[in-house]
Amino acid sequence: MAREKPREELYVTVPNLFRCPISMDVMKSPVSLCTGVTYDRSSIEKWLALGHKTCPATMQTLPSTLTTPNLTLRRLIQLWLSHADAARAPLCAVSKQEAAAIIKGELDAPSLEKLINFMKASEGNLKFVALSSSAISRFVEFFVDSDEIRIRELIVEVFDLISSESGVRERLNDLVLNCSDGRDCLSPFAAVLRKGNTESKVKSAKILELISINPESQHKISDQPGLLENLYTLTTAESDYSAVEAGLSALLAIATTRAAKKELIRLGIVRTAGRILSGSDPDRGVIERAAAMLESVASCTEGRGAIGGDRECVAGTVRRLMKCSGAATEHGIAVLWSVCCLARDESAQETAAEENGLTKVLLVMQSGCSSSTSMMCRELVKVLRAKSGKSNLAPYYQTRTTHIAPC
Repeated sequence: MAREKPREELYVTVPNLFRCPISMDVMKSPVSLCTGVTYDRSSIEKWLALGHKTCPATMQTLPSTLTTPNLTLRRLIQLWLSHADAARAPLCAVSKQEAAAIIKGELDAPSLEKLINFMKASEGNLKFVALSSSAISRFVEFFVDSDEIRIRELIVEVFDLISSESGVRERLNDLVLNCSDGRDCLSPFAAVLRKGNTESKVKSAKILELISINPESQHKISDQPGLLENLYTLTTAESDYSAVEAGLSALLAIATTRAAKKELIRLGIVRTAGRILSGSDPDRGVIERAAAMLESVASCTEGRGAIGGDRECVAGTVRRLMKCSGAATEHGIAVLWSVCCLARDESAQETAAEENGLTKVLLVMQSGCSSSTSMMCRELVKVLRAKSGKSNLAPYYQTRTTHIAPC
C-alpha cells in the first residue's frame, strides 16, 4: 500500500511575488509606487502616514507618493487563491451522508467548516446542499439563534456559496424577510457587518442585495435599524475596493425609498461618492456604482442640495465623463443635469463650467449615448454655455426641457 504523503507536503507555497514586501502577507489590494515596487495598499499607506518619503524596498527617495493599482497582479493573486482553495478542499471533504448528518444535527464552527469544504470540493456537492429540503431553513434558523460571530460568518459563507443555485434567492428572501414566528432575521446580518471580518462583510452585503427582489423586501431591509449605516461604513473602506463595491451595490439595490436616501445623505454618501470619483485609482466597478449612487440620491431634493453643495463631488463627476465607461458617463450626466438644470444650483453650474464641463458634455453628445442622456446633454449645454459666457460654442444645439418628476 502506498505510503501517505507527509502533511507538510499538502501545504500550498505562496509565490514571493504575491507577498507584500512590508507585511509578507498575500496582498489583497496591490498598488505600485513610482519606483515600480508593489505593496499591499494598507501596508504602504501606513508607511507613508508615518512620514516616510522613501520606498521601503529600495530606500529610494520618492518624488511622488501617489500609488497605482496593480490590476494585473491583483487578478493573478485572485486566480492563484481560487486554485489554492480548490487544491485544499478535497483534503477536508466529507461524504454526502456525513454532510446530510451535519445539516440535520447541531451546527457548530468545526462542522460548518467541514460542510463548506465539502461544498467547495465539487459542483455536485454544492447542489446537494443547496437542494437539500431542510438545509436553507436550518441555516437561517441557526444564523438567528447563534450569538457567536464566527458561526454567523460561516453561515454567511454558506449562503454565498449556494446563492447562485436555482430557487435559493427566493427561498432566502422568504425565510429571512417573512419569519413566521416573528423573529428578527436581519439583525444577524447587521452584526456580521459590524463585527465580522472584511470577507464576511462583503458576502453579507451581497446576500442582502440578492434578497432585495421587490419594493417590499427593499423597504424591510432599509428599515432594519443599523443596516444602512453598516453598509455605508463598508463603502468607506478605501483600502479594499471589493468592500467598497459590495457596499455600494447593496445600497443601490436596497435604498430605493426617499427615507432611505435621506438617511444615506445624512450619513455622508455624497461626500464618499464624490471622494471616489475624485480619486486617481478606483477601478471601473467602483466608479460606476459611485456615479449610480449619486444619480439615485439626486432624485430627491435633499440629494440635489447635498451634491450641489459639495464642490469635490461635482468636479469629480465632470472629470469622470468619458473616462471610465458608458454607464458611468450616463450616470454622471444624470447627476449634473439634476443639480445644474433641475435644481438650478448656481454653485454646481459654476464648478461644472470651471471643470470644462461644456466640452465634456458636447463630447458625450457625439458618443452615441442614449436618447434620454442626449436630451439631458442639450439642457446642460444651454446652462453651461450661459455660465461659461462662451456663446460661440455649440450654437446649433437646440435644447428642450426634459420632464422628470423628482421625489
